[in-house]
Amino acid sequence: MTAKCAVCQIHAESVFKVEGMDCHEEVAILERTLKRLTGLEALDADVMAQRLRVKHDAAVLSPARIAEAVARTGMRAWLEHESAVQPSADTGARTRLVVASGVLLAAGLLARLIPGIGGLGWLPFAAAVVLAGIHPARRAWVSVRSRVLDINVLMVVAVCGAVALGEWSEAASVVFLFALAQLLETRAMERARGAIRALMDLAPSDAVVHRDGADVRVPVDEVRVGELIVVKPGEKIPLDGTVHAGESHVNESPVTGESLPVEKGRGAEVFAGTINGRGALQVTVTRLGRDSTIARVVHLVERAQAQRAPSQMFVDRFARVYTPVVLTIAVLVAVAGPLVAGGSWNQWIYRSLVLLVISCPCALVISTPVSIVSALAAAARKGVLIKGGARLEQLAAVRCIAFDKTGTLTHGRLRVVNVVATDGVPAPEVLRLAASLESRSEHPIGHAIVEHARRERLVIGGAEGFQAMPGRGAEGLVDAEPVVVGNHRLFEERGLCSPGAHASLESLTAEGCSTVMVARGGRTIGVIGVADEPRESAAAVIEMLREQGVEHVVLLTGDHERAARAVAANAGISEYRASLLPEDKVAAVEDLRRRYGVLAMVGDGVNDAPALATANVGIAMGVAGTDAALETADVALMADELPKIPFAIRLSRAAAKNIRMNIGFSLVLKGAFLVMALTGTATLWMAVVADMGASLIVIGNALRLLRE
Repeated sequence: MTAKCAVCQIHAESVFKVEGMDCHEEVAILERTLKRLTGLEALDADVMAQRLRVKHDAAVLSPARIAEAVARTGMRAWLEHESAVQPSADTGARTRLVVASGVLLAAGLLARLIPGIGGLGWLPFAAAVVLAGIHPARRAWVSVRSRVLDINVLMVVAVCGAVALGEWSEAASVVFLFALAQLLETRAMERARGAIRALMDLAPSDAVVHRDGADVRVPVDEVRVGELIVVKPGEKIPLDGTVHAGESHVNESPVTGESLPVEKGRGAEVFAGTINGRGALQVTVTRLGRDSTIARVVHLVERAQAQRAPSQMFVDRFARVYTPVVLTIAVLVAVAGPLVAGGSWNQWIYRSLVLLVISCPCALVISTPVSIVSALAAAARKGVLIKGGARLEQLAAVRCIAFDKTGTLTHGRLRVVNVVATDGVPAPEVLRLAASLESRSEHPIGHAIVEHARRERLVIGGAEGFQAMPGRGAEGLVDAEPVVVGNHRLFEERGLCSPGAHASLESLTAEGCSTVMVARGGRTIGVIGVADEPRESAAAVIEMLREQGVEHVVLLTGDHERAARAVAANAGISEYRASLLPEDKVAAVEDLRRRYGVLAMVGDGVNDAPALATANVGIAMGVAGTDAALETADVALMADELPKIPFAIRLSRAAAKNIRMNIGFSLVLKGAFLVMALTGTATLWMAVVADMGASLIVIGNALRLLRE
């Protein structure tokens, strides 16, 4: 038989949703089963998302054959992009069996109190074992066929051992508690997964589109870019777009976490999944449903779930060693116990059965991923996108944060803060003349001067013979008089400076302002101070960060030294570095990392990309609708809100603490029961309660993060 030609291979990747994949033992079963298939190249399983990614040769192995192979393990799989298959009735049947088993167990215990029952007292216990043991026995058989020693196999062996020893009540208690704990664990895991599914359900599945003069409701997948959709008051916006007509307030909290509604008018950007207020909107679609901001967020959150944190990798490595070691001890206890320490064979076999039960590391293995997924979901709900467990753990370790200035500690909006007259001309007239000339300019400083004049209700005239001088200023005729507006360099070149103008210039520069000088008829008549508008919350946010253990806060900016000093003083930052080029910022970040350790850099995600990439954790602000920043930042703040940063730090540290608590609790409990089993003070039902109860406790503890 000739080998298949490599050229004929058709490489494909299929992503399945897998029902029933709830623990790493199921992953091991899937791996052993699927690796026997011809054409399989690689597979990757994500327990928390119940997702299986399979790379295969499509010419040899089809998705249908993969799904059939999964079905042989007792689990069910379907392609992720297809509609989900009907939910299994297995959970309902399991619930009824567990309840019936519990009733029979109680009946057996009560029967012991009734005299005369005699030798028939074991019957209710036997029935309880059968009913509660159906599901674990079925899963154990699949595991044995796959040559995987999981908790179901260990439990069946333990129950059979208890029956062989005549401990019917013990066997019934063990199998009932195990089945009940598995049922509760499945439901607790579903709650954790539901936090992510809630994000996916934010955007509506259909939209009202204006076509051929009529409004028709169609699925969002059928809406094309450029079409006009109609959003009624109170409805969710189905797709990303820009407002074509109408005015309303939109609740953007599902996407950005912003609690206050945002006013939207013609030309404003809106996002799928956000909630329209009282006004009707007509929106021009700019992105298809699969490319919308919320769809990208969900995709990135799901991708982040699959990334393994260092603590998770440690736990997985530990679990691979722990189980075989404890199993070996269990065999030695059963065989060597009576020979070395004395006592009956029944006594030592019973102790080995207890060891079998506690040899499964379920609680330990699940302790980290459920905490990470809960934290990622809690962050996403507040408009903070953290790119995986590794980033979450690094964020928790941050001790130094470097902030960019423009658009981060400031709004990135220039405003006039002072107008100083220098030649007897009233300040409003200085502003009016400058605004009249700058009304023809495209420069941001010019826009700030014009906007300020309008707010002051000044009459802005036209300018004739307008001429821009890049890097210096502009000149022209206002009211038939020559007017010059520009920087100090231009005025020095033209000999327009005066002692009074110099004094005003130095005073405004000392306040951190950028200065614009104004001359009329060859004489300087005033100086205008323009500054970037600082964020009102900056100082409070810096204080919150310090309270959370961030020991060093640094300002990095390309602006001049006095502007940097003013913004740093306003925010309560003692260390700043000014006049930095992009490469200087990178060098500064590297230096801060050497000095202070784990460092986070906060910027706009575009201009600060090199510095963000150099930091241990790059945090980009206000990235809703910004593809590049969403993809490249380690942490993306969907809204332009500084308070999201201390929230992210607090959440990451709570998650790190939660993970440590879960791992520590699991290890201590396992260690304690290992000792108790060897000394004969632990019973089988106690071991089951400890093992499965520990899983429930660590899941419940992790779910607390959803309330952060």
